[in-house]
Amino acid sequence: MESLTDTVYPHVDSLIAAAYSLRVYVEPTLVLVPEALKSKVSIVADSVGMDSETVAMVLGLFLCYPLGGIMSAVPVGAPKHLFSFLLGAFLLQFVLGVQWIHQLISTMMCYVCFQVFSPSVNRYLVPAIAISYCIVGHLHRQYINYMGWDLDFTGPQMVVTIKLYSLAWNLYDGAVIRASKKGKELPRATSRCDMFAIDEVPSLLTYLGYVFCFSTVLAGPSFEYSTYLSAASGSNLMKGGKIVPPSRLKPVLLPLAQSLCALVVYVAVCPQFPLMNTVSPKLRPYPLEGDTSLYAFSFLKGFAFLFVSLVFNRSKYYFAWKTAQGSCNTWYAGFEGHDVEVQKDAAIEGWELTNNVDIWRCETASNVQMGTKFWNKKTALWLNRYVYARTNGSLAATYFMSAFWHGFYPGYYMFFMSLPLLTMCERVGRKKLSWRFSSPGDGRFTPWGCVTIVFTHLFLAYCSVPFVFLCLEWSWEAWRELKFFGHIAMFTFVGVLSLLPDDPNKKKKKRA
Repeated sequence: MESLTDTVYPHVDSLIAAAYSLRVYVEPTLVLVPEALKSKVSIVADSVGMDSETVAMVLGLFLCYPLGGIMSAVPVGAPKHLFSFLLGAFLLQFVLGVQWIHQLISTMMCYVCFQVFSPSVNRYLVPAIAISYCIVGHLHRQYINYMGWDLDFTGPQMVVTIKLYSLAWNLYDGAVIRASKKGKELPRATSRCDMFAIDEVPSLLTYLGYVFCFSTVLAGPSFEYSTYLSAASGSNLMKGGKIVPPSRLKPVLLPLAQSLCALVVYVAVCPQFPLMNTVSPKLRPYPLEGDTSLYAFSFLKGFAFLFVSLVFNRSKYYFAWKTAQGSCNTWYAGFEGHDVEVQKDAAIEGWELTNNVDIWRCETASNVQMGTKFWNKKTALWLNRYVYARTNGSLAATYFMSAFWHGFYPGYYMFFMSLPLLTMCERVGRKKLSWRFSSPGDGRFTPWGCVTIVFTHLFLAYCSVPFVFLCLEWSWEAWRELKFFGHIAMFTFVGVLSLLPDDPNKKKKKRA
């Protein structure tokens, strides 16, 4: 009898081969990157011992700084949108080569939908197309290069997916708001996002300028269409009827300095605490092999090694996001406006629209909610505004969408399915313990606050191991070598604390 593998795999291989056969028709689109530039990148990559795609990615991120300076000087309107689109297409071709066509195809598919169908249809159709294209990309990558690590179109496609998904709901909210003027009440989710609503489908050039925006197309952040349009038109700089550009010095240099520090940490420190095998990610991770393995260490030393490795491993994300933040601010995309009331403790006051991570708050988060709020912030906002709020607050739908968006490695799902348990622990802890050890007005860095910070990061590190190891075998093996202490401790914590009494003062307040 023929097995499922014998039946399915040949068909999948045939589909992939058919798709690859179209490469000859796509290569003529690579007109924005000179061959001489590609050869220079290859020489640099060979000299530093890195692959050319990674070197191109880093160079592309830094190249956005001078391009952002030029962008701020380009006249508003069509020239600015054209500049944004062409430079975004250039960077994609520079880093991805022919794979850049995937961003163009998915973007144009959705634009046709915007022109043909109503906003009420597109709020579901466009997100379905965008996330499906992203899913197929993940599945293709895992099929042809399981556990391999090479730069392909899926990373930028994840950024494009958020933009297309959000834009569909922006147009729907605009239609609902127009209808509400005839006596209809606004849905709660629409009223929360009314500041992002738009009344009509953007022109093709404006649309391409937004989706392919050069300073976000490689690594994000995926900010709202209204943010892009405000920066491209200069309306966010208006003060007293005049355009008054604020100083860009701190909003550009501070993220750039942070990104450079993160790069130094990733290059100089991370190799001292390796997670994945540096020879090939398909080989067993270092914490499971060799002298630095969990087997070679005692339990405490093994977990400490994993904890420190995960901390330094985050530096690669900090580098990409902070570099992109600074380059966006060179053309004022992150500026919130002169009349916006800003928080006194904001990292960069009035320039939060392109800030995708608050490093200090992430590393000192006292609960999971705070950690996710300040980590990959624009993705968290997308999930909150256009998944959680549109599914009547379904955590299941939100977590699954986040998992699908990341890919289909089992490690992602092991991580995301562990977070609700950790969240439950925090809720029980606040209900049963916090009132005993803290008082109103206490900050994060009180003795009790420090305890919550330490335990939050210890258990987040335990839950995060599969997110890095990806495959089921390695993730399960790592948890097994850690004696599953995280899950055992969390279940025990919830069970024991549930027996304790609640805050009596809270009951008195409710009665009053």
